Amino acid sequence: MKTFAVIGNPIAHSRSPEIHAKFAAQTDIALHYDKILAPLDGFVQTVCDFFSAGGSGLNITVPFKEQAFEQSAILTDRAQAARAVNTLWMAEGKLHGDNTDGAGLVNAIQALGWPLMGRRILILGAGGATRGVVLPLAQAGATEIVIANRTLSRAEALLADLAGFVKTAQLKAIALGELRGHFDLIINATSASLAGDDLILPASLTFDYAYEMAYGKPSSFIDQAKARGVPTADGLGMLIGQAAEAYYVWHGVRPDLVNFKLG
Repeated sequence: MKTFAVIGNPIAHSRSPEIHAKFAAQTDIALHYDKILAPLDGFVQTVCDFFSAGGSGLNITVPFKEQAFEQSAILTDRAQAARAVNTLWMAEGKLHGDNTDGAGLVNAIQALGWPLMGRRILILGAGGATRGVVLPLAQAGATEIVIANRTLSRAEALLADLAGFVKTAQLKAIALGELRGHFDLIINATSASLAGDDLILPASLTFDYAYEMAYGKPSSFIDQAKARGVPTADGLGMLIGQAAEAYYVWHGVRPDLVNFKLG
């Protein structure tokens, strides 16, 4: 039986073992999946120990995704674009790294039945969460992706980094004060609406769907979208979706997410 695990600090709250156990039951694959608490200064050694003991694959969560990126000998395009790794495996003696967060978002949106092909998307925030999802959204068929950030220069710098990876979608950066016009989908990749900060969606901004990357906490972003009668979802689906993509990377089988439920 192959062994997998998620590494983080903290890690007790992780639902990854539960998710992968359900995927395994659904696809009839025998596996064992653990949680590993790595010391903040001991991530590299923890990874080495896991694979030396015969482990097959690791998921990586905060705060180690950037270290996982640095340790990977072979990187996928989406890991290079994200500059972070959340999925590791060993092949031919080399550590391979991927980032399935963006694919997880795409999986979650598609499981909801929301369209991405040919759509115009607005992402709020220009941090690491945004960096990891732009390329997969473009690969899913989005024709224009606009990133809005309080500091315009940060959004512009992010898009300059991503321009070499994204070939099929138009990329644009704007300041939050410039929010206006219509978008098919708006994604909140900031923590503002969770932290109680004012994240006001102006009346001049309209949209058909609203996705909050965070989950498990009240969100003023979701509240504002619901007040407009817009379909909404939070990031639990993205969590499940990125796990499904990692599962596919490791096993070559895609779990069915349409009817997937956590207890």
